[in-house]
Amino acid sequence: MENRRIILGMTGASGAILGIRLLEALQRADIETHLVMSEWAEKTVAMETEYTAEDVKALASVVHTPGDMAACISSGSFPTDGMVVCPCSMKTLAAIASGFSYNLIARCADVSLKEGRRLILIPRETPLSAIHLENLLKLSRLGVKILPPCVGFYTKPKTIEDVVNHLTGKILDMLEIENHMFHRWGE
Repeated sequence: MENRRIILGMTGASGAILGIRLLEALQRADIETHLVMSEWAEKTVAMETEYTAEDVKALASVVHTPGDMAACISSGSFPTDGMVVCPCSMKTLAAIASGFSYNLIARCADVSLKEGRRLILIPRETPLSAIHLENLLKLSRLGVKILPPCVGFYTKPKTIEDVVNHLTGKILDMLEIENHMFHRWGE
C-alpha cells in the first residue's frame, strides 16, 4: 500500500467536532480517509457544530453508509493503517467489546481487531458506569488504544479550539502522523 489509509467512524456521542477536526488534519496530511457516520452522528454534527453532515462528508476521501456491510472496508482483505472511532458512543463501544457487528462502524472495528490493526477509540461519556469501564478494560487488554477526550491543562488552553486541537494532535500521535497541533510538554 503506497498511501496511508485510515477509517474514521463517527457515532452520535457528543464531541462531533473531534471527528471533524481529525478529518481536516488527515486531509491536510494527504491521507486517504474512509468515513462512516451513523445516523446519530449526522444529527449530533447539526446540533453541536456549524457544519452540516454534507460538509463533513466532503472532508473524506470516501464515504460509506453505516448499513453497507458489503463496503470494501468491511473486509480484512482491504488494507488499512487502522481505524479511529471518534467520538465513540457507549453503544458502539459495547458492540465492539462483544463482537456484535450490527453496523459498518462496529464491523470495521471487528476487522481491525481480527487483523491486528490499530484501533483507537475516543469514548465520550461521563460519568462512566461499571459496564462502560469493563468494556473499556476488555478492549484495552485486546490492544485497543483508548483515548478519552480529556483536557491537557499543561497546554494552557484558552479556547475550546485549543482543547480540540490538542486532542486531535494526540490522536494523530497514536496514528504515528507527525503534527504540530498543540504545544508539547517541555517545548
